[in-house]
Amino acid sequence: MDSGAPVSIGGYEERIVPTVDGLTIYARDYPPLLPETGLPVICLHGLTRNSRDFEVVAPRIAALGRRVIAADMRGRGKSANDADPAHYVPAVYAQDVLALMDKLQIPKAVFIGTSMGGLITMVIAALAPDRVAGSVLNDVGPQLNMAGLSRIAGYVGHVQPVGSWAEAAEAIKATNGAAFPERADDTQFWLAFARRTFRTRDDGQLELDYDPLIALAFADFDQNAPAPDLTPIFGALAQKPMLSVRGAISDLFDEAVVRKMRELKPDLATIAVANIGHAPMLDEPEAWDAVLSFLAKVD
Repeated sequence: MDSGAPVSIGGYEERIVPTVDGLTIYARDYPPLLPETGLPVICLHGLTRNSRDFEVVAPRIAALGRRVIAADMRGRGKSANDADPAHYVPAVYAQDVLALMDKLQIPKAVFIGTSMGGLITMVIAALAPDRVAGSVLNDVGPQLNMAGLSRIAGYVGHVQPVGSWAEAAEAIKATNGAAFPERADDTQFWLAFARRTFRTRDDGQLELDYDPLIALAFADFDQNAPAPDLTPIFGALAQKPMLSVRGAISDLFDEAVVRKMRELKPDLATIAVANIGHAPMLDEPEAWDAVLSFLAKVD
């Protein structure tokens, strides 16, 4: 099935489109509440996540009069796994997103990228700057902290199945609890988190909703090596309107990097979400207000 045969679900249509190498990519396509008020918004998730991360903010943005595309990167959610795990890298994901934009006839968009999604956005801007109108970088920048990368390297790829949603909620809390300390006892929050990140297998067991081979990106990870520096490809994105959202207690993206970003882009808009680590959901009141304000300024 391609973009010419969407499947309508409550609030959005499901799109399945081929990429340049023939692998299929899935996206949720939220139509704008008319009249349209601006360019479409493309939402890109983090390393082990999927389009369901945006199930709260995507319809809110659509209600503002903007079409919203929330995609599953290859190897995640309803997108196909890649037979060659060497393709699980931002450069390939960026090509996938550009192919998706072509299929959905979106020449230009505002991007919201969480963590890995922000890195993909940087690559897209470097490859095709005219396709990017502006960006919201959620807890990510051109430099990342090794402490956060080391934590991610320690859990990515471990997709041990569990038998119930309660167990799935406990598992996701064990991995992400430090990022949401005020939600420690919020059972419903962790159940909702689990439903965004786990899938039901044919045997009824639940497992994380991604190809464990995405972990090969960390196969040569060295916590003693210098942190990767993507400043050379940040320049193209810095020419566009940008909002930086940071979890105030994030172990991956800190205030020092925000200051460096502002040196490169003096008009950078910023918000730090109190008592949140990596990464804000973007529905936190201060984060959502910042996104609203930013979108109001980007056609």
